[in-house]
Amino acid sequence: MNEIDILNVSSKLSIDFIEENDKLKIEIDALRKTFSKFSNSSDKLDNLLGLQRCVFDKAGLGYEEMKNVKHFKNFFVKKNEPKIVCNYCGRIGHVSTSCIFRNNLCFGKIRKIWVPKGTLVTNLQGPKFKWVPKT
Repeated sequence: MNEIDILNVSSKLSIDFIEENDKLKIEIDALRKTFSKFSNSSDKLDNLLGLQRCVFDKAGLGYEEMKNVKHFKNFFVKKNEPKIVCNYCGRIGHVSTSCIFRNNLCFGKIRKIWVPKGTLVTNLQGPKFKWVPKT
């Protein structure tokens, strides 16, 4: 009886090991597939980064090659405004009729006028201290 029991137990264990081995083989195959997907995608990414192609060329990403598409040279079109130059001060942006230097508007609300010398006297009271001779 002992030998039969030992044989039954060993056959059950061998069957369990075979089933577990089959499950592990299936799991290994699934892991290999996912790993190959990741490795292929990383290779494709390295390839795309290494090519440094035009922005519109997406042939490596699964798109069809764009043969009949014109690539734009300038993405931003600069606005061409007429440059108005002042004839009085030579600065760009205004004309001589509205020139702040010509109309004396650059000094704010204070307008300066010409005064002849000697007509305007400042400090009428003099200094606040007196001169004393040395002792």
